[in-house]
Amino acid sequence: MKYKSTRGGASGLSFSEAVVKGLAPDGGLFVPEKPIVIDSLDLSAMSSMNYEQLAINIISRYADDFTPEEVKDCVKKAYSFGSFPEIVAPVTNINDKLSVLELYHGPTSAFKDMALQILPNFMTYAMKKTGEENEVIILTATSGDTGKAALEGFKDIPGIRVMVFYPEDGVSEMQKYQMITQQGNNVRVVAVKGNFDDAQSGVKKIFSDEEFASVIAKDGKELSSANSINWGRLLPQIVYYFHAYFTMARNGQIRLGAKINFVVPTGNFGNILACYYAKKAGLPINRIICASNDNNILSDFMATGTYNKNRSFMTTISPAMDILISSNLERLLFDASGEDAVMIASLMDELKRDGVYTVDNRTMNNINETFWASYATEAETLRTITDTYNKYNYLVDPHTAVGLNVYEKYRQTTGDDTTTVAVSTASPFKFNSSVAEAIFGKEALEGLDEFEVLEYLSEKTGIEIPMPLRNLNKKEILHKKVCEASDMKKEVLEYICSK
Repeated sequence: MKYKSTRGGASGLSFSEAVVKGLAPDGGLFVPEKPIVIDSLDLSAMSSMNYEQLAINIISRYADDFTPEEVKDCVKKAYSFGSFPEIVAPVTNINDKLSVLELYHGPTSAFKDMALQILPNFMTYAMKKTGEENEVIILTATSGDTGKAALEGFKDIPGIRVMVFYPEDGVSEMQKYQMITQQGNNVRVVAVKGNFDDAQSGVKKIFSDEEFASVIAKDGKELSSANSINWGRLLPQIVYYFHAYFTMARNGQIRLGAKINFVVPTGNFGNILACYYAKKAGLPINRIICASNDNNILSDFMATGTYNKNRSFMTTISPAMDILISSNLERLLFDASGEDAVMIASLMDELKRDGVYTVDNRTMNNINETFWASYATEAETLRTITDTYNKYNYLVDPHTAVGLNVYEKYRQTTGDDTTTVAVSTASPFKFNSSVAEAIFGKEALEGLDEFEVLEYLSEKTGIEIPMPLRNLNKKEILHKKVCEASDMKKEVLEYICSK
């Protein structure tokens, strides 16, 4: 399998080369040069596999410059040595038509662990295969969960350093404390004055700065990414859609070969794009339901064909979705346009220059054959948390609640009663104040600080606080830096030159 850029400026790269580089030299994103085809016989053979076996089977198809032993080693190191429970990604039945895929049982209590526990293993092998002698600097912007998962995944790995930028007031208190207390001799965390798009744009600007790349190369350094713009981050996410489907089939909820829906809360379009690649490879998927919060740029785009980031940025209780530039949408546009790299480069130039672009009807028709989109307001999100707990005795975080709310809108609008899996992206305890307020009321939380609310939520629901979130307030704060978005490059240089 070879990889090419969505903007046409690079092709013929191996999986290892795509992983190490992260972003294509022309600013595009790496995608496979040919489709993976998993037929009905493959599906039947894979249906009895556990998570590890499934991951090895699927990843091997995309990473064919890795030996079977190397893929197996990457997978086992990620999922087998205590980072996850025995059932890596449980599927919980809510009612006869709806189940929830829980992706938050890893070391940072968020779905990003599913990929960021294996990406460092990919990176280590890939650096050897490409003869990479430079120290690799993993540079990442986060809306909350990617940052901690990247820090945890890459900490203390030789030859790699990781630097995370997060919006100063754009993450939950739990997410913030997870990052600023992060230990490791190769990690740095910096808050950015601004929102996630400011942080993400700053990182992209650094990646596309050829002069900067040349300067650090002379010092034996090279940039790479742990965001879902890196194909090595996106690939492992394809696995859990197959896992959810086969779990449903083994439980007798569907017959093997029947189509199901997935509803995915999304901001940067990475998690939902992995679902699309699973469908493209042959997983029987009917509809992919795209769920947004009040930053509803994606639902507007699906409805109109115009992507317009020139709008007010909303800070919400589902901060991982507080995004106005959905980077991975570029990969979908590339595929849906018939791999028109010239058009993609032009659209991305328009977005950078004007903050808006409009896609042709053929491309939009191709997208809308698979996707359906809507959004949930803050009030609807809180109400969904309350209703889900009261009706099913099931606790969900705000992002999952957005997905469940949009799923109901989809059913009411379309009448489609197809069995559906809602993707749950974070532990409700990562957003304890919002969840506790929704269920028990604001008055019940008066006088309690963030960590007392954590204990209160656990006590009242009878659910244990996840281990990664316990006693965060008792840990030493190790990362205190705050910078303007315009000073991010200076911060990276300072970090690179500090050792």
